[in-house]
Amino acid sequence: MARFRKVLKNRSFFLLWLGQIISQLGDRLGQVALVALVYSRSPDSTLQLALAFIVIIFPVFIIGPVAGAYVDRWDRRQTMYICDLVRAALVLAIPFILKIQFGFPLTYLILFFVFCLGRFFLPAKLSIIPELVAKEDLVIANSLVNTTGMIATVLGFGISAMIINAWGPESGFYINALSFLVSAGCILFIKRKRHGHFDPSGLGLAIVRAIGKTIAQEIKEGISYFFRLPDIRSTAGIFFMLAAGLGAFSVVSIRFLQQTFQSGTVWAKLCVPLGLGLLLGSIIYGKYCQRFSPYKIIFASLFGSGILLFVFIPIVRARPDLLIATAFSLGLGFLVAPIISLPNTIIHSVSDTAMMGKVFSSLEIVMHIGFFIFMVISSFLAAIFSPGIILMGVGFIFAIMGLICFLRSKKPWLD
Repeated sequence: MARFRKVLKNRSFFLLWLGQIISQLGDRLGQVALVALVYSRSPDSTLQLALAFIVIIFPVFIIGPVAGAYVDRWDRRQTMYICDLVRAALVLAIPFILKIQFGFPLTYLILFFVFCLGRFFLPAKLSIIPELVAKEDLVIANSLVNTTGMIATVLGFGISAMIINAWGPESGFYINALSFLVSAGCILFIKRKRHGHFDPSGLGLAIVRAIGKTIAQEIKEGISYFFRLPDIRSTAGIFFMLAAGLGAFSVVSIRFLQQTFQSGTVWAKLCVPLGLGLLLGSIIYGKYCQRFSPYKIIFASLFGSGILLFVFIPIVRARPDLLIATAFSLGLGFLVAPIISLPNTIIHSVSDTAMMGKVFSSLEIVMHIGFFIFMVISSFLAAIFSPGIILMGVGFIFAIMGLICFLRSKKPWLD
C-alpha cells in the first residue's frame, strides 16, 4: 500500500487518475442515456439500436489509425483537455437538439464526433503515463488507471440506470458533459515533460507542417513498428484473447445469470464484487508482480480465470446461490486484474515515446476486432447451445491457452 500511496502523492498522476474516474463514470452515463433514448423514441426498432452501436464503435476503425499518428505529434496534455472541452460542448448541446425537429439524426451525428474525439483522447492518456511517473512505478500506475477505470465502468452502468430511470435520458447527457469539464480541469493542471504541440487549426495544417513526411507514411511506419517488436506483438495477442473472451462472455453471461437466478437484475448485483476483486487484484499484483515475469503472471491469470469460469457454471447451475456467485465474481475480478494492467506496462517499457500513440491506437483496433468477431460467433452459437455450455467453452479455451503460453514463455522481466 505504501507504493500505491507514493504514486498517488504524485500530483500530476493523481489529477489524471481522478479526472479519468469522473470522466469514465460520465461516459457510462452517456452510453446508457443513448440506449435509453433509442428505446424511448423507437422501442421496437432494432435498426435504431444498431445505429447507436455503430456510432459508438465505428470511430475506432475509422479514426483510430489516424488519431495515433497525430497524438504522437501533438502535446498530449493539450490534446486531452481540448478533446474534453469540445466533447463537453457537443454533449451539452444534445438535450437542446432533441427538442427540435430532426433532432434524432443530428444527435447521432454529434455523438459520432464525440466518440471520434475519444479516439484521440485514449492513446494520449495511455501515452502520457510514463511522462508522469518513474519507470519503477509504471506497474502500479497502470494498475490504478486500468483497474479503477474498469471499476468506474462497472459502477457507472449501475448508477446510470438509476439516474436515467429517475430523471430521463437527457439527464445523462447533462452529467456526462459536466464530467468532461471536470476531467479537462484536472488535466489542465498536470505538469510533465513537454512533448509535441497541439495544433488546433486542424489536421490539414498539421500535414502541411510535417516536413518530408505525410500522415500516411506515419501510419505505415506505426503498423510496421507494431508488428516488428516481439513484445508489442505478444501484447497485441494478449489483448486480442482478452477481448475475444469478453465478446463471447458479454453475449451469453447476462442471459445465463438471468435464467439461473430467475432475475433480470442479478448481473448488476454481481458487478460490485467483480469491481472489488479488480481493486484487490491490482493492489496485490502491483505490490509483488515486479519480482516475476509479467508474461508468466498474465498467462497464469488467464489459466486461473478460465478454470474458475469452467468450474463455476455447473456449480451455480446445480445450486443457484447468490453467495457462491458473489464469491466467483470476486475471484474472477482478482484473477483478471493483471491481464488488464500489465500489458500496458509492457508497452510503456518497450515502446519509443514518439510511437506510443500509434501503438495504443492499434491495440484498441485489435481489441475491438477480437470483441466483435467472438461476439458474433457466440450469438450464432447461442441459438444452438445453452449459455452455460458456451461459457464453459470460453473457460476451457482460456485455461488451455493460458497453460500452453505459460509453459512456453521464457521471457524475463523487462529491464
